[in-house]
Amino acid sequence: MPLMNNSYSVILPARNEAGALQTLLPKLVDAHPNAEIILVNDASTDETVRIALQYKIKIISHPYSMGNGAAIKNGARIAQGAWLVFMDADGQHDAADIAKLLAPLDAGYEMVVGARNKNSQANLGRYLANSFYNCFASWITDQTILDLTSGFRAVRADRFREFLSLLPNGFSYPTTITMAFFRAGYPVAYVPITVKPRIGRSHIQPLRDAIRFLLIIFKIGTLYSPLKVFFPVSGLFFLMGSGYHFYTFFSQHRFTNMGLLLYTAAIIIFMMGLISEQVTQLLYSQRSLTFNPERSQSENS
Repeated sequence: MPLMNNSYSVILPARNEAGALQTLLPKLVDAHPNAEIILVNDASTDETVRIALQYKIKIISHPYSMGNGAAIKNGARIAQGAWLVFMDADGQHDAADIAKLLAPLDAGYEMVVGARNKNSQANLGRYLANSFYNCFASWITDQTILDLTSGFRAVRADRFREFLSLLPNGFSYPTTITMAFFRAGYPVAYVPITVKPRIGRSHIQPLRDAIRFLLIIFKIGTLYSPLKVFFPVSGLFFLMGSGYHFYTFFSQHRFTNMGLLLYTAAIIIFMMGLISEQVTQLLYSQRSLTFNPERSQSENS
C-alpha cells in the first residue's frame, strides 16, 4: 500500500528551542501540509510555546522537564498517523529529508533511520563514540548498523508502541528502539542525511554523557543478546584463572584462593549472562503474544 501524505505524524521534542523553531516550523509546515505535526514541550522556559502557537500544530507540554525520551513517548501516544517521524527541534534536521525517510517504507521496512556522515557529527569525540556504538551494535546483531544513535527516523506507529515501556526517558531512546526492532525481527533501513550544526545551547553535559556512554554499551548487549556480552567476559576470567593456576602450580605446587576466585567469577558471570538471555527471550516472547493475528492476515491479504 503506498504511503499517503496524511498517514504520518511528525513529532518534535523541544526544550528551550525557540531560536531553532523560528526557522524549522515554517519549513516543516510548508513542506508537509497534510502531516500531523506534534511539538512536545518539555517544560521550556523560553518562547518555544509562543512560537509554536503561531502554527496549526498540536502542542503538549510537560509540567516539568521529563527528558527527551519521555517527550518522544508522549508524542507517540497521541499521534494519529500510521507512521511516526521523529526529528530534533534544534535545527539539525532538514524537513526536506523526511521524504527520504518515508520512501523506503513502501518496500516493507518497519523503521528507516537517517544516518549521519562524519562531517555531520558535532565534534571528533562524538564521532568516535558513535562509531564505536555502531561497530559494537553491528557485532551484537550481525547486521550493519550505520547510525545507532540518530534521532531522525520514521517508524511504523503500532510497532513503535510495542516497546514504549522499554524506552528510557533520557537521550538514549534511539539505541533502545533500534536494538528492540532488530531483536523482534522487524526490518530496519538506513538512508544518508546531512545534519546541520544545532541552533542554541546543547542539553548534553560531558560528565553525564560519559556515564550515558557506558550505560548504552550495557543496554545494547542486554537488549539484544546478553550472553554474547557476558560470555567473552566470563571467558576472560576463566583464562586469567587458568593462567594463574598454572603459574602457581609450577611455582608453588598448590592451588591458590586467587585461582579459585577467578574461576568462580567466570562461572558466576556466565550464569548471569545465561539468566539474562532467558529473561530477554521471555520479554520478547510475551510481546509476540500480543501480536494481533487478524491484523497480520489483513496485511498479507
